Amino acid sequence: MKGNHPTIGIALILLMAGCFATMDTSIKYLGAFVPVLLIMWGRYLTQTLVMTVWLLRSKTSTFRAAHPKFQLLRGILLLLTSSASFYGVQYLPVAEFTAINMLTPVIVTLLAGWVLHEKVSPLRWALVCGGFAGALIVIRPGSGMFGWAVFLPLAGAVSYASFQVLTSKLAALESPFTTHFYTGLTGTAVLTPLLLSSPIDIVGTLQAATAGHLALMLGIGLLGTTGHLLLILALGLAPTATLMPFVYTQIAFAAAISYAVLGHAPDQWGWVGMGVVAVCGAASAWLNVRKGAAPSSAVAADTIAD
Repeated sequence: MKGNHPTIGIALILLMAGCFATMDTSIKYLGAFVPVLLIMWGRYLTQTLVMTVWLLRSKTSTFRAAHPKFQLLRGILLLLTSSASFYGVQYLPVAEFTAINMLTPVIVTLLAGWVLHEKVSPLRWALVCGGFAGALIVIRPGSGMFGWAVFLPLAGAVSYASFQVLTSKLAALESPFTTHFYTGLTGTAVLTPLLLSSPIDIVGTLQAATAGHLALMLGIGLLGTTGHLLLILALGLAPTATLMPFVYTQIAFAAAISYAVLGHAPDQWGWVGMGVVAVCGAASAWLNVRKGAAPSSAVAADTIAD
């Protein structure tokens, strides 16, 4: 189904936000039992296999990449972002981590003005400052709450924002489904030798894992893959500018699911900071899409690359 169906598109975005929030909470839980590198490898392998089946059954998308170098660069940048996410949630509460990681649209604005020398309006600069102020409220430097780990979501946001700025022109030339396949393939290709050369006893770890842990590992891969597919489908049903603000419901999903599973709830200032980040990030994303500062494809509309 194609066309203008904003209600269905928004519903898919809400499902996407739930997928990613559930995935991040699952990663934090499973990381206490299974090496994070193995979890991340499983996530990318699952995406590769699912998208292989998808493309084999597709009548409109193929395995042929128009720009292989772009696909490699994109895959590496998203892998760096995912690495920051998978390891970051081991040290930070999921809701706070999600809020900081969602600074991507304001960083895109910052990089567009600094690197590409694009004209940035006073309103956008105000949203940039507001977004970072919200992150500071969440982090509260000097409070000793999170320490060095706050640099992981910040690094992830910068990595993904850099990807958006560097690939904005090429993104529209590739099928998002083909791109999604190569994202999984690149991650799998990079992580496989790293995993094999690491001290992790892969066979022993998998044999020692419970059935529940193995199922959760598979579920993480399926949640990540499904979340991005829901985004792609949503963008075929409604304008990107309509959908982008709803991506920030992931912060609320992350807080609710993290509390239900892990028993963590942000404090009063945490909620304030997350609210500021959500408002400034959603407004920045909406302006970026409406005025063309960021590409309107499925690749760029995604503010999180788990």
